[in-house]
Amino acid sequence: MSRWRGRLKQFVLLPLVVVAVGILAYFTFRTTLQVDTLRQQSVLEATVGLATEKANRVDRQIVDQDNVVMAIADPARLEMLTERWLPTAQRETPSVRAILILDASHTVLAFASRATGALAEEESFRRLLVDRMLVDMELDVQALDELRHLHRDYLAQSYLLSYWQRVYEGRRYIVIAWHDMGRIVRATFPMLYAELTVSALGLHEARHSQASAASRVNVVDEEGRIIYGPPLRSGEFTVGVRFPTTLYNWRVQVSPLASEELAARVRNRRLLEIIMVSLSCIVIVVGAIAIVLVAEKERKVSALKSEFVANVSHELKTPLALVRMFAEMLQTGRVASDDKRKEYLDIIVRESERLSALIENVLDFARLERGRGSYEFADGDVGESVTTAVSACRYRAEREGVRLDVTVDATLPRACIDDRAIQLAVINLIDNALKYAPDSEVISVVASSQNDGVRVDVRDQGHGIAAENRHRIFERFVRVRRAHEEPAATPAPHAEPAAARRPESPVRGSGIGLALVKHIAESHGGRAWVESEIGAGSTFSFTIPAYSVRHAAAKTRTNRRKSETSDDPPQRVS
Repeated sequence: MSRWRGRLKQFVLLPLVVVAVGILAYFTFRTTLQVDTLRQQSVLEATVGLATEKANRVDRQIVDQDNVVMAIADPARLEMLTERWLPTAQRETPSVRAILILDASHTVLAFASRATGALAEEESFRRLLVDRMLVDMELDVQALDELRHLHRDYLAQSYLLSYWQRVYEGRRYIVIAWHDMGRIVRATFPMLYAELTVSALGLHEARHSQASAASRVNVVDEEGRIIYGPPLRSGEFTVGVRFPTTLYNWRVQVSPLASEELAARVRNRRLLEIIMVSLSCIVIVVGAIAIVLVAEKERKVSALKSEFVANVSHELKTPLALVRMFAEMLQTGRVASDDKRKEYLDIIVRESERLSALIENVLDFARLERGRGSYEFADGDVGESVTTAVSACRYRAEREGVRLDVTVDATLPRACIDDRAIQLAVINLIDNALKYAPDSEVISVVASSQNDGVRVDVRDQGHGIAAENRHRIFERFVRVRRAHEEPAATPAPHAEPAAARRPESPVRGSGIGLALVKHIAESHGGRAWVESEIGAGSTFSFTIPAYSVRHAAAKTRTNRRKSETSDDPPQRVS
């Protein structure tokens, strides 16, 4: 029976595996060839999208200025046109050179201009407007208050006019905004396009391991003459898009810096992918058993990472969405009063601070956990580090109505520390108290001597932490129920457990703040813990041993060697 089983494996199972791998290889090769086509198409679509976005940005800016002119150019107050417009023209309508109001007989009733010493040019423009431009505007088919644009060359010079018609006391008026084309080319285009480096197209290329080269942009007219930007070599990835409504006789062109090289890399990638697919098939046959053994473990790790990334992404998008929304409201001028403007700015500052703190925590923790960052140990004063950290948090605490008290023992021994890491640990503990104990009137920070070392305590007046959860709150990516909530603790890969908050104010965080405090304390040879009593607040503490100065250089060298030779976290050095 055993012999027949061996033959079954040799003559049946192995050929089945080979056939399965062959079928997989065939469909994979065919898919690879299709993916190359789709990749080129997606790069081209990304380029078109980028060019369209750049064209729309110019359109939106010009239309926004036209809306300002519409609010200022009131036929009922013709004599006040200049004094209503010029004081804010530089800020609100930078590209508008002049505003004209005409009646139905094409007589200029009001004229306001920002140009000085250009009377002859303005008089020439008026004659050109009456003789030729008004005919091209097709005013007879234009609806009242409908904004239109005229973009055309006259006498070898390009003009852009924004115009609309209004009726006041039964009379029809034509309001025209004359845009300065030179200013648009010299100021507006550089401001909107010069920053085009690694754009959305560049990011797309990077995702596909292609050249993440910068893109170039220029603006050309109907004949292909360059209005703005460098010459672009035409290729399969270079696209041009017309401006939608304003500068419709011009178009924006976008091209990767090395479009020909990009096409060559696409072809080279096909060969590389075929080789990789072949190697993958071999790996499938050789490593089938190993994959089965580690599949469950990898699934759990992958799920943990995926949920953590998803939650952190949510925490990043929430403040970013608020910053963008209120910034756009300020940009478009949709602010009812100065108080509202100040309120929006406060929200932007507050959310930006939260976003920065989250990013810094994630980066610091990831770098230290992988052993890729070394502590810079040196003889230092823990008291000074604590005082600096409290000062950094004082503004936020005052804004939230919490008083920060700091007490530093004058007899603190000096220790071998990384000053920045100690500050980071204290800031995380204060941040934890502000988030999870918002009812605290006072948060106390105390640095005292203990057993020839230094102890740092951060006390809050929150609801406290249940006893069964105190040993878990320094673990990574663990959420515990707050002390006043039921049921008890449940694990989750997000949030930073600590004292309770109001139920209507959900706690936000990355879930790594306290874990980072523990890592810093243990890397300095100390430890971190929490003491809490339900209803009486919590005290988070960590200790730093008092080393002699001669240990500083040896400890720094040891941690550096470990970070260079291992991905494990830095170990404690005595």
